[in-house]
Amino acid sequence: MTNYFAMNREDLEEEYQSLKRIYKGYCDKGLKLDMSRGKPSPEQLDLSMDMLSIRDYIGETGIDSRNYGNLEGMPEARTFFAQILGAKPEEVIVGGNSSLNMMYYLVELGWRSGFADSPRPWSAGKPKFLCPAPGYDRHFRVTEYFGFDLVTVPMLPTGPDMDQVEKLVQDEEVKGIWCVPLYSNPDGYSYSDETVRRLAAMKTAAPDFKIFWDNAYCVHHLTDTPDHVLNILDECRKVGCEDRPLMFCSLSKVTFPGASVAAMAASLKNVEYILKNMFSMIISYDKFNQLRHVKFLKDANGVAAHMEKHRQIVEPKFKTVLSIFDKELGDYEKLAHWTKPNGGYFISLYTQGVAKRTVQLCKEAGVVLTGAGAAYPYGIDPDDTNIRIAPTYPPLEELETATHLLCVAVKLATVEKLLA
Repeated sequence: MTNYFAMNREDLEEEYQSLKRIYKGYCDKGLKLDMSRGKPSPEQLDLSMDMLSIRDYIGETGIDSRNYGNLEGMPEARTFFAQILGAKPEEVIVGGNSSLNMMYYLVELGWRSGFADSPRPWSAGKPKFLCPAPGYDRHFRVTEYFGFDLVTVPMLPTGPDMDQVEKLVQDEEVKGIWCVPLYSNPDGYSYSDETVRRLAAMKTAAPDFKIFWDNAYCVHHLTDTPDHVLNILDECRKVGCEDRPLMFCSLSKVTFPGASVAAMAASLKNVEYILKNMFSMIISYDKFNQLRHVKFLKDANGVAAHMEKHRQIVEPKFKTVLSIFDKELGDYEKLAHWTKPNGGYFISLYTQGVAKRTVQLCKEAGVVLTGAGAAYPYGIDPDDTNIRIAPTYPPLEELETATHLLCVAVKLATVEKLLA
């Protein structure tokens, strides 16, 4: 097994020159590949095109989905998402195409007015938000935009470090935590039963502490034995904290990211309060699109069947990346390690403090990756280790080329650092 960290300088210099020649070969190819975001491929988008032929706009209770009204969403859409989120239909609000938009609105609501259980608006103090990292950059940007102090919590294979979380929530200025419980972005970890139960039952100084539970990948499985995560609303209800969680999901990577349907679930008290505050903002979301999605996907079983078609396209791409990592990096001791998720949209690659340089080398050779540090609050990875890999969008041949280049860049950046 090769160990760069045990090499003498002469051997490192020789390795450096060899890697430079290989890297130049990639630069000479004139590559223009983009792996910067977790987007469905065109083949995945094609799976839902038949939905656009659905023209029936009358709901099962006689509601004309083309018209005003029903801010909470079409009844059948509430029932549909209740199955997905594990809630009751009356605990569900169905929105537009973006769950991030719903999360933004609720952070803004807490900031401006607080929630029904808030003694004062969050903005009245110096609010903080817990950010398990690496995590979803867009989550962090929402709370950063509103001026929250972002507090990093280490992400473990079982979920956020709960010992730290339980200590941090003793500060009454800590108002919430971001969570991606199933196949987390970017590690692909799933929360353990213990983690979910501790989140539900922990004592918080803030009476209005909220768990923003973004179940973005709850139907995005890559194996025949998918991970399972406890329902946070059920667990909170068991311990008398049912107003704590705000659950979200969307069909963005199920049908069309720019034209899908998102939903949230919460306690009846929270749903009533949220709808009351939404009333001044919008009369209703796109109910025709809600109805069209329900008629196309039908129910949870229909979603599972549809996602199996996605899996046939996506799983080979994940396997390709992981296979190349094993072959190109696996024989190098301490050089890098990576996650092997059972679902979701990402793989995390961890380097020895050369993430920025690796991403830069790839960009200069024509392959764009997610910026190093993006998965951490304020975009700063304190150890410069993590690179988020998004395998879904590129064609398989391009993905293979990009991943081989990435492995060369990791080696080259590491040797550069050791020679500096």
